[in-house]
Amino acid sequence: MMRRDRLFLAVTLTAIFSADLYFILLPKLRSVGQISGHFCPCGSGNLTLPRHGGLASPQLSNWTSALPLDGTTSEPTDGGSKLGRLFAHPLYNIQTPLLGPEERLLQVEQLMEYYRKKVSRWERHMKYYNEAAAVSNITVTEHEVTFDPDASWLKFHLGISRYALYSRDDPAIPQLLKDMQGMPVVSADYTQDEKALKGACDCTQVVKPSGHHLKLALKMQNFAKAMFKPMRQQRDEETPEDFFYFVDFQRHNAEIAAFHLDRILDFRRVPPVSGRLLNVTGEVLQVTHNEDLRAVFFTSPANNTCFFAKCLYVCKTEYAVCGGPDLLEGSLSAYLPGLSIAPRISIPNPWIRSYTFAGREEWEVNPFYCDTVKQLYPYNSGNRLLNIIDMSIFDFLTSNMDRHHYEIFTKFGDEGFLLHLDNARGFGKHSQDEMSILAPLSQCCMIKRSTLLRLQLLARPEYRLSDVMRESLQGDSLQPILTEPHLLALDRRLQKVLRTVQRCVRRLGEDEVITKDFVKSTVRPQTATETEKVR
Repeated sequence: MMRRDRLFLAVTLTAIFSADLYFILLPKLRSVGQISGHFCPCGSGNLTLPRHGGLASPQLSNWTSALPLDGTTSEPTDGGSKLGRLFAHPLYNIQTPLLGPEERLLQVEQLMEYYRKKVSRWERHMKYYNEAAAVSNITVTEHEVTFDPDASWLKFHLGISRYALYSRDDPAIPQLLKDMQGMPVVSADYTQDEKALKGACDCTQVVKPSGHHLKLALKMQNFAKAMFKPMRQQRDEETPEDFFYFVDFQRHNAEIAAFHLDRILDFRRVPPVSGRLLNVTGEVLQVTHNEDLRAVFFTSPANNTCFFAKCLYVCKTEYAVCGGPDLLEGSLSAYLPGLSIAPRISIPNPWIRSYTFAGREEWEVNPFYCDTVKQLYPYNSGNRLLNIIDMSIFDFLTSNMDRHHYEIFTKFGDEGFLLHLDNARGFGKHSQDEMSILAPLSQCCMIKRSTLLRLQLLARPEYRLSDVMRESLQGDSLQPILTEPHLLALDRRLQKVLRTVQRCVRRLGEDEVITKDFVKSTVRPQTATETEKVR
């Protein structure tokens, strides 16, 4: 009797376990397998983002597509341009609403009147300076200067809107890059932060004074203005292991590469940047009207023309940059409209780093730091926190640890986009991925749907990030801008970003992590969409 009862109990327990396994455990395992990709090698069952508001978005569900990192390049089968096909993709052809005056940073008449006054002031200044130079026997190279109302840099300024610095298909941007590469320089001066060191201007609301870097403000023949950062480090040199991020070199090629990456990610928050080979004698020394700048030029023992910076720490000849003997390559970044016509403010990054040798910030020791940030204005509503996360992804891909502040145009208020300025400390180490840069993403576990979809697209072999970056950078006159190890590091870091998002989704679910920023859209790329955040 006891044996019969034991047999009956064993059969009953076996049946219960089998039912539990079939109806409960197996479905859960299949679900996990679909997310991780370990149970379905075809990948079709991976986590799929629902279509947003009708836009025919691709099924970019392979979170971390297996990409070869050995330097091989997968070319389009039709021999076409990967970059061209990327920009033709529907995700890169979603139009913003029709822009009214309140969505544009500047109006045409407002900008023209502003620059007519600047041109008159320039002409008066040049008249007085030439008279003084003649008395002092100073040789000044004079260039014909013409204000062109149709200049590419003016069109760039007029194209700045609430959504980005330029539209995706703005023809003024490639023309501006071409102009900066070859247009004659008529004036050279220190930038505003160098002047702030001497008390010549109050620029602290926008930029902090530079500690050890040399950069110049160059004015072109048509009154365009660009910031020049000279080459300080060879492309194949990595940042020394003992360097802290706040004493790292500024790299001109990093500024150029950051502009191209920002454009490929479709952020469009970095002003246009172009490489240029500059004659420091003819295009800086002989055209400057600043006697302090003239005073820092000298001829090296190798008979090269050199100059050094007016700065806090390294204002010595041993930190100078030299031409060969006069030619020096560097980056030229287009200036934004002046503060008097387009005011902007600088705001500390909530994930700012400690700029001491041993200090640590709260976010570095508190994994729940983002919960505090979410309670603070302006991060407790709107898109500001999501824009910070976009910026952290951008900085992680470039390996820039020096994002202590960000800037916004005051006209657009809290919902304006963040300017991604000063990217010269990126691309220092291709062999290292600094995961702490991703802290805003990993701690907040939030990301815009549009950002995620484009990252997934760039992880696919037919649009591989390193390939489209390589192709985009080929248009610069100083190519190659990045070495192959740096290009391949982009693919590796992109995979880590996607894995970070995937871990957040596993823990919190899609609805909590992926924020809809497409509201109205259709299959047709020309259809307007709203960018209002919807949770």
